[in-house]
Amino acid sequence: MTAPQLAMKDLRRVVIAAAVGNVIEWYDFYIFGSLAALLSVKFFAAGASGSALIKTVGTFTAGFLIRPFGAFVFGRVGDIVGRKYTFLITLSGMGLSTALIGLVPSYAKIGVTAGILLLLLRLIEGLCLGGEYGGAITYVAEHAPDDKRGY
Repeated sequence: MTAPQLAMKDLRRVVIAAAVGNVIEWYDFYIFGSLAALLSVKFFAAGASGSALIKTVGTFTAGFLIRPFGAFVFGRVGDIVGRKYTFLITLSGMGLSTALIGLVPSYAKIGVTAGILLLLLRLIEGLCLGGEYGGAITYVAEHAPDDKRGY
């Protein structure tokens, strides 16, 4: 293969990896929002379903609100140790926190601790999503040929 063909193959691999990672992270986020009504009675007091749903939506919102902080933190990490490593950290963090949400016992088993654990794990998801999104865009842009960059 010639150098341009190799560079294009490398770029294609980077774009696909960034896109797949981004889709997975946003899908993880989407699942929580889609299942808010079900999750509310599992992680918060079932007697007050309206209150439980509001707490669940608040937990969902907290994950969104912390994303800029994740972009700030992981953007700096990416500048120091590299975007690829940071991309792997954010993908792993998102996957691990999502898996741990699936392992959190219900409100009936551990009480208010279930909601607290859910909130903490959603905050980790939000941090990782904020860091991954901006990092993926920068990572792809750095691998694009000079004449194909958008800036």
